[in-house]
Amino acid sequence: MKKTESTPKILSIDPWLKNYASDIHLRVNRFNETKKTLLGKHADLSSFANGYMYYGFHRTETGWVYREWAPGADSIHLIGEFNGWDRSSHPLTKISEGGVWEIELTGADALKHGQKVKVQITKDGEIFDRIPTYIRRVVQNPVTHDFDGQIWMPEKPFEWTDGGYGRRKISPLSIYEAHIGMAQEEGRIGTYDEFTENILPRIKKAGYNTVQLMAIMEHPYYASFGYQVSNFYAPSSWFGEPEGLKRLINRAHEMGMLVFLDLVHSHACANANEGLGMFDGTQTQFFHEGNRGWHSAWGSRVFNYGKHEVIHFLLSNIKYWQEEFHFDGFRFDGVTSMLYLNHGLGVSFDSYDKYFSLNTDIEAVTYLQLATELIHSVNPLAVAIAEDMSGMPGMCLPIRYGGVGFDYRLAMGVPDYWIKMIKSGPSKDWNIFGMWHELTTRRPQEKVIGYAESHDQALVGDKTIMFRLADAEMYTGMEKSYHSFTMDRAIQLHKLIRFITLTLSCDGYLNFMGNEFGHPEWIDFPREGNGNSFHYARRQWSLSENDLLKYPQLLAFDEGMHKFSRKYRVMCKRDLQNLWMDPEKSIIAFSKGELVYVFNFSEIADAENFFLPVHTVGEGEYKIVFSSDKGDFGGFDRVDEKRTFKSFTSPDRGEGFVVTVPSLSVLVFEKSAPVKRARKS
Repeated sequence: MKKTESTPKILSIDPWLKNYASDIHLRVNRFNETKKTLLGKHADLSSFANGYMYYGFHRTETGWVYREWAPGADSIHLIGEFNGWDRSSHPLTKISEGGVWEIELTGADALKHGQKVKVQITKDGEIFDRIPTYIRRVVQNPVTHDFDGQIWMPEKPFEWTDGGYGRRKISPLSIYEAHIGMAQEEGRIGTYDEFTENILPRIKKAGYNTVQLMAIMEHPYYASFGYQVSNFYAPSSWFGEPEGLKRLINRAHEMGMLVFLDLVHSHACANANEGLGMFDGTQTQFFHEGNRGWHSAWGSRVFNYGKHEVIHFLLSNIKYWQEEFHFDGFRFDGVTSMLYLNHGLGVSFDSYDKYFSLNTDIEAVTYLQLATELIHSVNPLAVAIAEDMSGMPGMCLPIRYGGVGFDYRLAMGVPDYWIKMIKSGPSKDWNIFGMWHELTTRRPQEKVIGYAESHDQALVGDKTIMFRLADAEMYTGMEKSYHSFTMDRAIQLHKLIRFITLTLSCDGYLNFMGNEFGHPEWIDFPREGNGNSFHYARRQWSLSENDLLKYPQLLAFDEGMHKFSRKYRVMCKRDLQNLWMDPEKSIIAFSKGELVYVFNFSEIADAENFFLPVHTVGEGEYKIVFSSDKGDFGGFDRVDEKRTFKSFTSPDRGEGFVVTVPSLSVLVFEKSAPVKRARKS
């Protein structure tokens, strides 16, 4: 296709899209048309996404005003502690045909900070209570276990001291994914402040520069892991007051770290009493009608991304978390579920036809484009990450190119790949050509966040990498003095899998809390099936500090890996070159930047007298700058890290040098000096 000014650039970036040019043009046109319709007189998306400044509870010069969008309601009354829960004294007035309701309360003390409130909705003669949709705090009654909204407007606003917010760009990203509630060792729910005091220093020391927080948006069922959101503008009360979250983010910024929110806009909790379900008495206020409005696998409600009021609610939600809580970016949960009408369930995305069909939800694609543009409009340095396993073309290309506008996509196939390999048998038999393909293949110009294992693989019913590798010996073999083939193999492979994932597969790296030191067992939140126990809904940090155990060695390796990555800016390098693949010896060698890497995945044999090609870096004297075999890392100190290697030209193999690579280890070399070779006479 001849490129013209109106031809989206994505069509030249990815030639495979040639046959789908009409679909790309549809994507571009729908975005432009929807944006134009939405903005009207507004100058930009940021000016449009101010719903939280209009709806909900706000102080005025004469008292208070409360507004709600509820087009299906016949009448609305505000009830709460402020009026003794009187169901008739404070009716709202419908002020627009679009279903906007309002009530003004005279006097500064008409409502007070901390008072509990709800709204009474009448629809077709039925009367029911709901929690205001823009409420900023929700609390549970310890006796009845019902939830109430709470007026949350402290007299003294929170004082931010993170002067660098919105002006700090960190690259590459080393992300530490964390859950506030289970981030303590005791059998209970942890708090924002405990996380700030106890966990942020751990994250900083370990070498991570970004904290990604799960389960922040209010969810009534703690065991949902935060993915059944009920109140989109309320920070989870499971972990404390909103100011606790602000203190956490403020402190993280002071420590030089970014903070991302795990944003759940892919679906909503189906609860009517606590959430958006049936808020105005109808199924379709926020969600699609009929079966399309229900997620069959998650039992949740599916947003109608084609309804402008829903777009306004969700976009305003994004800006709210940026402006009110200073989040630096978002990991969008369940993007694959949004992109396809069947939510991608049971689909193998093995051809471009799967991305552009009647199954594609073009309204969701448009919403995601609006969301990413808004994020960067509010904060040009903010980061948007898509959790998309389908590999939708253009996901991480700019909207002006015909893309969706995300900065990164999670490399979701990599954790699944490692589990598949571990299950397949001995690592000496792993297909290293398949490994190379899995770790290096991605869409043109797409940046990805790589990770070796996901939080889902830590849940009960599944296994972490360490647990899969060690199995039952995890309970008996973690003492430093204990050695067996199974345990030694598990320790070494745990390191290799992480190191090759970071160095080879990604532009940013992510780790789930505790996996860096091989946290034992699984995650199982308190529920009826386990006697409401917190035993597995915690992190045993003390294991990583017990010098009699191997956990500190795995933590030391993770810290060393990140220190190495920072020093050489490994994930920023774009000149990856495959140097050697030896399936018989399970060897992978490659160069990236100024470094040469060689991995030995065999658990039974050292690669003795291995000729390591270095022609991509050049002739010279090489030194070892990283070894996974260090004793401090749980290795066996089989490598003399002070030794240097002079490259030479082999007639049939080119430039390189000979080295022995111990079994289940990785060595990284840097050229320290050029080789002085005698001139030919």
